[in-house]
Amino acid sequence: MTTRVVVLGAGYAGAGAIPKLESELGADAELTWISDTDYHLVLHEAHRVIRDPGVAEKITVPTEDIKSPSTTFVQGSVENVDVEERVVELADGEDVEYDYALVGIGSDTATYGIDGMGEHPLTLKSLEDAREIHDKVKEAAREATREDPATVVVGGAGLSGIQSTGEIAEFRDRHNAPIDIYLVEALPEIFPPGDSEIQGALRHRLEDRDIEILTDDPITAANEDSIEFDERDVLDYDVFLWTGGVTGPSELGEVDVDKEHNRLNAESNLQTADDRVFAVGDCAMVEQADDEVAPPTAQAAWQAADVAAENIARAIEGRRLKTWTYEDQGTLISVGETALAHEVQMNGFSSPVRTFNGTPAKVLKKGAAARWIAKITSWPTALQSWDAL
Repeated sequence: MTTRVVVLGAGYAGAGAIPKLESELGADAELTWISDTDYHLVLHEAHRVIRDPGVAEKITVPTEDIKSPSTTFVQGSVENVDVEERVVELADGEDVEYDYALVGIGSDTATYGIDGMGEHPLTLKSLEDAREIHDKVKEAAREATREDPATVVVGGAGLSGIQSTGEIAEFRDRHNAPIDIYLVEALPEIFPPGDSEIQGALRHRLEDRDIEILTDDPITAANEDSIEFDERDVLDYDVFLWTGGVTGPSELGEVDVDKEHNRLNAESNLQTADDRVFAVGDCAMVEQADDEVAPPTAQAAWQAADVAAENIARAIEGRRLKTWTYEDQGTLISVGETALAHEVQMNGFSSPVRTFNGTPAKVLKKGAAARWIAKITSWPTALQSWDAL
């Protein structure tokens, strides 16, 4: 009897799980991969497109280059997963039946109930988003003057916000564009919950790029061309990018399993309350020790993908499932052409210096992205992307 396994999403979770499933599943399994794009985007490098859209082809990997011919790929948008009928419902009306499903369709940007935040700012969740940000920044710069510069605001000073801000500054400086750049964070310091060492190092590099940092004052409303704060004066903008936090995708709103904010709750074996549905990546709240959950990061998603894939094979065979524990391997973050490394571990070894920048940090960051591309394709493919990373 054929066992139908369906993987949803072509992000880190889905793209990482496909090769592992192909190697783990038996000959009597049928594997189907569903995504709204026919490529995998190396999302933690998508900010590069803000500066130069030409790098897009170097940070996207066609699904055909990841999967084997025996795996069926379906391009379509997921609307719901009917766990009772074991059916994935697609936007075009097509239904795909499954025996086991791995849900890895990413996340939406959280708005935290802030008035207007769901309507007015740009977000960075896709290749199309990155291209739109580039176009909007370019257009604002074209219409600005030295006497009346364009104002670009990035809300949220986490990893995505800081890297996006660095790329906007790189675009401004390379084109000698009249742009004022603001990075806004509601909490007292940028890059929460990082420690003071990396926070200070990042602040120094951002301010050195002539980026004004506004912290310790939350945005209370987003309007069509201005932002309101709790205490500060209203800030007018030409381009506003919001990168604050994650919430589950709307497509999971009707899925009848235990969830929080549309993120599926999963045990440490990546299994949800429905033993035929596994969840991994940003769309999942994966249980960890001490009542914690795994962070919604690329690093966590690609670690968990292998275990989720193996556990589906184990579930089919009636074997005990493996437990996954997130391993923080440190932080690699870029600010334009520079990069910063903090508490980085490689093959179980820690760097003797906690925080460093320069060429070693830049090479490590490039290497991390290249290793990921090599994992899902090959090293020759990864090396073709090196210059864009």
